Amino acid sequence: MRSYRELFRTPEYTPFFLSYAAQNAAQTIGGLALATLVYRATDSPLLSAVSMFGPQLAQMLGATLFLSGSDRLPPRATLTGINSAFAVCTALLALPGLPIGAAFGVVFTQGLIASLGGGVSGGLLNEILPRNGFLLGRSVFNMATGLMQVTGFATGGALLALLSPRVCLLLAAALYATTALAVRLGLTARPPRAAGRPSVAATWRTNALLWSSRPRRLTYLGLWVPNGLVVGCESLYVPYDPGSAGTLFASAALGMLAGDLALGRFVPAALRARLDIPLRLLLAAPYLFFALRPGMPWAAIAVCVGSVGYGASLVLQERLMELTPDELAGHALGLRSAGLLTMQGVGAALAGTAAQLTSPGTAMTVMAAGSAAVTGVLAACARQDRPVTVPAGVS
Repeated sequence: MRSYRELFRTPEYTPFFLSYAAQNAAQTIGGLALATLVYRATDSPLLSAVSMFGPQLAQMLGATLFLSGSDRLPPRATLTGINSAFAVCTALLALPGLPIGAAFGVVFTQGLIASLGGGVSGGLLNEILPRNGFLLGRSVFNMATGLMQVTGFATGGALLALLSPRVCLLLAAALYATTALAVRLGLTARPPRAAGRPSVAATWRTNALLWSSRPRRLTYLGLWVPNGLVVGCESLYVPYDPGSAGTLFASAALGMLAGDLALGRFVPAALRARLDIPLRLLLAAPYLFFALRPGMPWAAIAVCVGSVGYGASLVLQERLMELTPDELAGHALGLRSAGLLTMQGVGAALAGTAAQLTSPGTAMTVMAAGSAAVTGVLAACARQDRPVTVPAGVS
């Protein structure tokens, strides 16, 4: 499957795609509004960064408790429930006078709920599309994320100039409710992909099985750590330049959109498989210069170019699916999502702490250097696993 026309003619792909896009728009607008609200209330880069990316910190806890439900629960009902819960949580964050501690409690709850969503969505996508269409379909989903972030951050920035952060949070809650309705009406009721009841024990067993393979471990670490550290850089956009944070977020999303479009549609498979390391290095490189505090538009150009490197995620997801049995696809993709989002939350916390001690620009540089170093270590480990070819006649 190589054409978008063929992709969107696949039954159920279009409504699933549209609901996913709406969910991302809600998350983008709500996240920017909450980060702005917390920064205005506390003047703290750390609390602002964690408020925006804090739900991710709960992802790995959720992955150790609930992830077996990714393949053992009916996907339509589960996704409808998840988006309905997001709508309620986001509306609670808009309550006037809500203490900061209570707001972080709601954010943590959102993260626990979200830990199940990545696996259910990934497994359903793998079910809707044939195997040869997974990467193209996943790239379009990633492009939707980029497009909705461009639109959402631009729209969110404009809305925050006109409305209060609490009103913007209510708009995000309405978008989540719309997403829940779209999933309920647009998708077919399917049975669970795997037999058995979801349980903590089943989650642990499958996590251990997936983690037992060294190639899968390296793939997971490549998906999680370099990306998460660079998201720590992104979490500092608000304290770095409060007036242009929306532009920086939109520029980063535009770069991610361009990278996913190129990788999913135009780069041949043989070349694509060799690009994950260069793309991960590209992801970090532009932030090495933020200690010099570049202004607009140079900062926006730098983050746009660097975010093309997010395309490495597509290469690594394709590799993960090649290494994973079909009956574990949802769980494997859910673990990918939970680990990725957890590392993004950790990256935001580390970056916020570094910014408290130094400055946002210096903290971005430190996080980027860490991301590049991790990529180098993982590349060296992967080279050790490659078989050595012995020339003919040499014993």
